[in-house]
Amino acid sequence: MRKVLLYITILTTGLIFIGRLFYLQVVDTSLAIRSQDNAIKVVYDYPQRGYIYDRDGELMVSNQPSYDVMVIPRNLKPFDTTEFCNILNLAREDLEKKLDKARIYSPLLPSVVIPQLTKSEYAILQEKMRKYEGFYIQKRSLRDYQVDHSANVLGYIAEVNQKIINENPYYISGDLIGRAGVESQYEELLRGVKGVKHIQKDRFNRDIGPYKDGIYDTLPEKGKDITLTVDNDLQDYGTKLMKNKRGGIVALEPGTGEILALISAPNYDPAKLVGRSRSRNYWELYTDSIAKPLYDRGLLAEYPPGSPFKTLNALIGLQENVVDTDDSFSCNHGYAYGRGRKLGCHAHKSPLSMIPGIAQSCNAYFANVYRRIIEKYPTPQDGMDAWNEHLKSFGLGQFMGNDLSTGRPGKIPDSDYYNRIYDYPTYKWYATATLSNAIGQGEVLMTPIQLANMAATIGNKGWYYTPHILKEIDGTPIKEEKFTKKNYTTIEAKHFEPVIAGMHEVYKSGTASTLRIPGVEIAGKTGTAENFTKINGKRVQLTDHSIFVAFAPVDDPKIAIAVFVENGYWGSRYAGRMASLMIEKYLKGTITRTDMESWIMSHSLEDEYAKPLSGEPFIINQ
Repeated sequence: MRKVLLYITILTTGLIFIGRLFYLQVVDTSLAIRSQDNAIKVVYDYPQRGYIYDRDGELMVSNQPSYDVMVIPRNLKPFDTTEFCNILNLAREDLEKKLDKARIYSPLLPSVVIPQLTKSEYAILQEKMRKYEGFYIQKRSLRDYQVDHSANVLGYIAEVNQKIINENPYYISGDLIGRAGVESQYEELLRGVKGVKHIQKDRFNRDIGPYKDGIYDTLPEKGKDITLTVDNDLQDYGTKLMKNKRGGIVALEPGTGEILALISAPNYDPAKLVGRSRSRNYWELYTDSIAKPLYDRGLLAEYPPGSPFKTLNALIGLQENVVDTDDSFSCNHGYAYGRGRKLGCHAHKSPLSMIPGIAQSCNAYFANVYRRIIEKYPTPQDGMDAWNEHLKSFGLGQFMGNDLSTGRPGKIPDSDYYNRIYDYPTYKWYATATLSNAIGQGEVLMTPIQLANMAATIGNKGWYYTPHILKEIDGTPIKEEKFTKKNYTTIEAKHFEPVIAGMHEVYKSGTASTLRIPGVEIAGKTGTAENFTKINGKRVQLTDHSIFVAFAPVDDPKIAIAVFVENGYWGSRYAGRMASLMIEKYLKGTITRTDMESWIMSHSLEDEYAKPLSGEPFIINQ
């Protein structure tokens, strides 16, 4: 028995040693990798980043060569730092900081010392590189913008930080990655795949040729070219209209959900974030807390939607069967309710039914409709939740699932929200407590892209495609289900006809009658959103925001648009003019209403924004 136990012990020990040796030599390659670190130099060959085109094939973004000075700290030999710094126009202290940072990152791996040399700097340094052992020049490509607009759409590329390196093994120090906009959202498509070369070194650390005849080397793969849904000419035109104003313009193609224009103002030339001045320029943009040029107002700014929201209350009223198109309501310069409270309104004929109520934007009419919706149900909570569910079906109060790199959901209140606000059941609340929702004020907030999608949905009589900005990848149209599947609202198609008729009447005889475009039938809705802030604890009213939504042609919409101009006074003054011009530009390619164009181009709101606190872009009405 002892002899058998001895044999088993010897056999087991032998198997353990054999297993461990097999693991170390075959399975675990870490020791081999460590030895190769000393004998093999890995050099990356960076691919061309994919080009970006507009919907008509116009080139918006291409590439230009860039040269980075890299260092492998362990390979550094004494060198003339004064000459080196003079060539690169770099302070000696800055060089020492960069080298210290590189050593901390890794003494064996390359780090960027000077990014993005100019061609002249590269030419001078290239001749002297033999004198600076441990340094080498890495060729990359930077973006070359063919447009001076659409920075919020395109985004930019910048060097990866340590957090990104830790999270994604593809990237190493000095790599560039898409930040913001399309560059960020479609980074994996645009970046391509790095090529790799393995260089054998001798014991004196000299290059002696490809490792194993290059069997492990790979060639770079160019990034994929992408075609966006945006119209370059429309983007450019909208940017010019928004000069010296703040706000956002979003235009969609109702039949596809494709984003035709996505404009945020103020914006900046995307070329500012290319080259060695990128960091300084970015800091200037980032620290501009007044104009906020990096803030995409079309996607992020949550505004009270104002009167365009009345169209949704009309649709809900019809669907809930609490009003029909013939019901009329009186308006005595507003709607009186509660204890001496009144929802004011401008002068117009009275009483009004639905179509003229929309055309004249009557607050009293929609206050009545809203109350009927909420008060149809046994409790205001039930009514509020029914109202909320209808609005959510339009994509409001939530992210719509678009393919943009940023966004906000807006706000559509429900009964839970008001129960908290009014401390229910200690204090009861009723429809009149939330009456501002009738006219798109109160607690309702929407982003410009949600307003544009609302207009597209009305034009489509109750359905929409999720808005998106990618059209093709290397010439192949995208076919993602979430962008090709119709989203239906809770409103029956038949109820959209009178609302569309009312929006058409806005141009024919209503609040936008002076904005008509010859040869184009447009359905639209003006909006004037109250703008409040607090100064020293007091609620102060600032200049109203100007809003406009529209789609055209009425019978077969090709474009739906929302324009929001901060502190723009009233709907038809700025936003209405811009929307009408954008529609004509897209549908006809030329502008016949040169009177409106000249007015917009020559008028600025900079004086308005110079007033104390008037430039606050997103004010929630309290």
